[in-house]
Amino acid sequence: MKYLSVLFFEWKHFVRNPFKVIAWVLFVAAAIYGLHNGASLFNKQQKEIEAIYKKVKEQYEKNIDYYQKGIKSPPDRPWVDNTTPFWAIWNLPTYHIKQPETTMVYSIGQAEQFGFYKQISVWASPYDADMAEEIANPERLQVGTLDFSFVILYLTPILLLLFVYNIKSTESEQGFLHLVQVQWGANIQAWLIARIVFYLLILLLTLTLLIVYGATLTKAILFAPEKVFQTLLICFLYSTGWLILYTIIIRYGTTLVSNTLQMIGLWLLFAFIIPSIVLQNISINKPVNLMLTFIDAQRDGREKIFAQADSVIDKQLFTLYPQIENSPMAKDSISRILARNFSASALVNHQLKQIIEEINNENESKNSIISSTYWFNPVTFFQNTLNHVSGTHYANYQHYRHQIQQLIDVRVATLTNDIWFNATVDLKKYQQYTQQFQTLPN
Repeated sequence: MKYLSVLFFEWKHFVRNPFKVIAWVLFVAAAIYGLHNGASLFNKQQKEIEAIYKKVKEQYEKNIDYYQKGIKSPPDRPWVDNTTPFWAIWNLPTYHIKQPETTMVYSIGQAEQFGFYKQISVWASPYDADMAEEIANPERLQVGTLDFSFVILYLTPILLLLFVYNIKSTESEQGFLHLVQVQWGANIQAWLIARIVFYLLILLLTLTLLIVYGATLTKAILFAPEKVFQTLLICFLYSTGWLILYTIIIRYGTTLVSNTLQMIGLWLLFAFIIPSIVLQNISINKPVNLMLTFIDAQRDGREKIFAQADSVIDKQLFTLYPQIENSPMAKDSISRILARNFSASALVNHQLKQIIEEINNENESKNSIISSTYWFNPVTFFQNTLNHVSGTHYANYQHYRHQIQQLIDVRVATLTNDIWFNATVDLKKYQQYTQQFQTLPN
């Protein structure tokens, strides 16, 4: 009964304290706003994906019609010959989509920094300009965009601070603490914990309702219930961790001002100071890759390849694809010129892949450094964990880029092989291309 009376007392104290009630209302409002931002981005991406599918379907049906009617060239492009591998593959619309996960509603993460669809061509790469947005999520926060994870990571500790900052210290300063000691005796710590647990229960109930509400915005409750539960568990652990730290301060603190300042200092330390130091250290030791080498290779690679002697280009192509060395086009000096020109994209792709591998290794090194700081950098750990669950972590987009490269490799290899073996593209071959270029290799 003692504990129930404490909870009832704390409830009356809470509802009669406009300061705490307003803080709770503002927290809920910010969380709902963040959830709607996440849901809005999810819906926006879904609409763009539907438009892409519609566009691809229309182009595909038009191409199929050409083959069924035996039309080699579109009326407006008489130089095109759709029966040749080069033009058939060139005009085959293929996109690789990173489907947004319904749990994006909880954490936007990298979703505004990287593209989520990519048109695959023999000249494409995973690091083309259309794969990176100009404005990243942290910068968008300055213009009013925030997500649910921001509210959890940065505003939850503040809300808890406002809930518990005056527990025990107020009674101590007003001289009531000795009366509590008389009533509770040796169990005064239980009195303290019961009061703090009351606010933990309020917060957990609030988070549960908010997360379930967010899940209804994108139907995550139907399509990814396990990830909704994971998000709930992460938020619970994060909130409980902060409350444990605050409880220690309250337990050994003496005055209201001292306790409050220590809590604020703790929040600044973990939310801003430590992450800033970690990022600054990484920036110094691992400067931002401006990708100048990649840009130069992408811009000038084709010209440099064509500037080489024909025998050098042939040797490079034969090294990459040994089977074409004895192909029909390789045996004819005139045909070889055409095949060489149309398959130069294979050499550019190979060159870009080497540079991309260096970029990926550098990024992995940075991520490894960040991961090694998780034991003293918990806010970053929970941020990345939420991003993982929401499918908006860097690793999710890195996997997506890897899939793009795989599809490019398939397209380039097929193009090169069919050009040198002088394949003829008919309706059946075109449909084979369509299936082949949309399937990731094992």
